[in-house]
This record gives sequence, structure tokens and C-alpha cells, in this order.
Amino acid sequence: MKLIIVDYNSGNISSVINSFREVAQNKVNIEVTSDLNKIKSSDKVILPGQGSFKSCVEALNSINGLVDSLNEFAISNKKPLLGICVGLQMFANIGYEETETKGLGWIAGKVSKIDNQNGKYKLPHIGWNQINITKESKLFRNIQNNSHMYFVHSYEFIPVDKNVVSATIDYSSNIVCAVEKENIFGTQFHPEKSDKIGLKIIDNFINL
Repeated sequence: MKLIIVDYNSGNISSVINSFREVAQNKVNIEVTSDLNKIKSSDKVILPGQGSFKSCVEALNSINGLVDSLNEFAISNKKPLLGICVGLQMFANIGYEETETKGLGWIAGKVSKIDNQNGKYKLPHIGWNQINITKESKLFRNIQNNSHMYFVHSYEFIPVDKNVVSATIDYSSNIVCAVEKENIFGTQFHPEKSDKIGLKIIDNFINL
């Protein structure tokens, strides 16, 4: 099996790479690249994202043909793709960080700033938080409800169709922290920084 971690210059993704390599233990061919042909011919793709919605979308768009290749992979060919943090947020139609920016449009919805209720909640939301698993998800196989995951974000993905939501957290409001739509998976939290449970989620994705 060939798994690609998309490297499009969106911040430090070394912990993502290391975690996937640790879990895969040479059973899976993992490559870190933005090579379009390699992405198209791979079995699974990881789309990480660090920084702002705008900077990540711009970085994706700056590599000629990358968005088209991802569309072909995930939408046309329906192969498994996992978006992490801003990687998940970019599934939306539109994001409002820094400025209004068009997303990939894979899952209808928007990315808006978390309502901190006049300073009652700190932003960015950093640290461990309990997730509430809201539907049976392949990503959460053998993961207990209320497990703790690691977060770093100030913006939240608000999908139009609540049926795509697979987990939420309670922070200021009910915030979406994982989605699953057919072959497209996303986590707002960082599985690569979420200890053994995070590694189990990575393992679940690899074993889909």
C-alpha cells in the first residue's frame, strides 16, 4: 500500500510524518511529496495543515495542478483521504480567517472564528479536550468515547449537513472536531500529538 503525506509548505509536518512512520513500521510505503503523479497513483492521502486557512489554501494553489489532483483522488476516484487541523478546515466552501477565502468545497460549510464569549474562552484553544463521538466512524474503531485529544485552533468548521460530523468537543459551544463523508475523513485535533489514542486513529486510517 502506498500512502502520501502531501507536502505543500504549510508549516512543520515532521510530527505527522514521524507518527505515520511509527504506526506503519515499514508495512506501508509512506512518501512525503507534492508530486501530482505520485498522489494520483497512491492508495491513501494525508492532507496536513498548519497556520491560517488563507495561507494553507494559497500554499495548495501555488503548486500547479495540486488541487486538481486532490479533487481527482478524493472526489472522482473516491480514495481515502484524511485532513488534519487546517487540512480538515479546507474541506469547506469558504473560510473567514484573515480574509474571505474559498476552500476546496468537498463538504458544504464554512470555517469561522470560535465564539470566545467576550473572553470567557481562551483563543487559540490549545491543549487536551474530551471528544464526544457522535456516530459510528471507521476512524474511531476501538476508541472510547470521551477520549482526550490534542488541539491547537481558533477557528471551527461548521458543516451544512450535520450527518458528516463524527465527533464534537464542548468549548464555548459544540464544536465539530471530526468529520466523515464516504471516503473523506478529517480531524480538527492532532492525532499525531494525541499520544497512544492518536496513534490508534492513525492505525485505523492506515487499515481502512
